[in-house]
Amino acid sequence: MKLGYRVLEARDSTQALAVARGHQSEIHLLVSDVVMPGGGGFQLAQQLLVERPKMRVLYMSGYTDEAVVRHGLLERGLNYLQKPFTPAVLARRVRDVLDAKEKS
Repeated sequence: MKLGYRVLEARDSTQALAVARGHQSEIHLLVSDVVMPGGGGFQLAQQLLVERPKMRVLYMSGYTDEAVVRHGLLERGLNYLQKPFTPAVLARRVRDVLDAKEKS
């Protein structure tokens, strides 16, 4: 499914930091698994948001959103997508997060 987004890929959080830091243009959205090699998605997002405060974040996991919050992996109210999902569901959620009003 081609939707016109430019995607930067990384296999873990360490590589994601390097890829993001090497990318000169704006990064509009980070899509990250909550649990991954090299550190969690929340920690990755916090590091990148210092450098890119306008970047939006969409977390995903095979755990339910309630389990992720209960185990302290994410805070309630963050953008979240539970696996498994279809490409169409991912596309809709990405668009929703990008179109959401900025937090004040």
